[in-house]
Amino acid sequence: MGGHHHHHHVDPDAGDARVFWAIVVNMGLTVAQAVGGLFAGSLALIADALHNFSDAVSLIIAFSARKIARKPADETMTFGYGRAEVVAALVNYTTLIVIGLYLAYEAVERFFNPQDVDGWMVVIIAVVALVVDVATAALTFAMSKTSMNIRAAFLHNVADALGSVAVIFAGTLILLYDWRLIDPIVTLMIAGYILWQSFAEIGGVIRILMLGSPPETRSMELVEAMRGVDGVADVHHIHFWQMQEHEAALDAHLVIADERWDEAERIRDEARDMLGERFDVAHTTFELERAGHACHNTQLIGHPRDLAHDHTPAGDDHDH
Repeated sequence: MGGHHHHHHVDPDAGDARVFWAIVVNMGLTVAQAVGGLFAGSLALIADALHNFSDAVSLIIAFSARKIARKPADETMTFGYGRAEVVAALVNYTTLIVIGLYLAYEAVERFFNPQDVDGWMVVIIAVVALVVDVATAALTFAMSKTSMNIRAAFLHNVADALGSVAVIFAGTLILLYDWRLIDPIVTLMIAGYILWQSFAEIGGVIRILMLGSPPETRSMELVEAMRGVDGVADVHHIHFWQMQEHEAALDAHLVIADERWDEAERIRDEARDMLGERFDVAHTTFELERAGHACHNTQLIGHPRDLAHDHTPAGDDHDH
């Protein structure tokens, strides 16, 4: 995988190689943990193996999404493929939530039906797992800061490393005190952490897919800034959304003062430049209107779906 595609900077390939190795290592580890967990009779170890498997899968999804996201726009995806990463993040958080709920259910069952656990085997395998998790997390850490897709995979790993620590702790207590309930208790803790992290992160992902405005910018600040541009009488029908995680877009009707109509294009360019500089809006579409002939019964945000306005302005055909 990787290496042979023509991308204009070096970084993505280096990132791809890292993700690829993280996948290979995690797959190997999953097998070792699952087999060990079955032999040792440890639910916590099997929980960790499941989680590791989801890690490997989340990395495969993240890896594929990175590849797809780089494709240029075409006839069917006129906005490009950048959102593939957002979709991948959604899939990954959703599977994490399912795994978390499943582990919690299994752990509760174990409370009522404690099992024999081979402490030594648990500890040894968990130590190996911890080393691998830390290595994988290190491979993806730098990339997780700038990509919600890689961050979802990275969180899988961090949760995993914590899981391994918890499993080592459980194995040690079983060895020292033969305290078998620690196995399901630790499993519940792993499950709780996974669920807490996933619910915290999934909101931002859904917001992008729902065409929400970028969380760091208040839409009304944007409106005031546009109204402040010299020659702009008003703005309405504003759509402001995130095309991808780091790319905001806006479309709006820009009402130009009657006496400045001959400068309309210059005023439009000024508004566009201001949005790019102050708010980092990468993609702007303005429909120009002369104040004397502006739309009636307008609404500031979005579009009134009445018959007089059945046209769809550029950028409003939602980018699925």
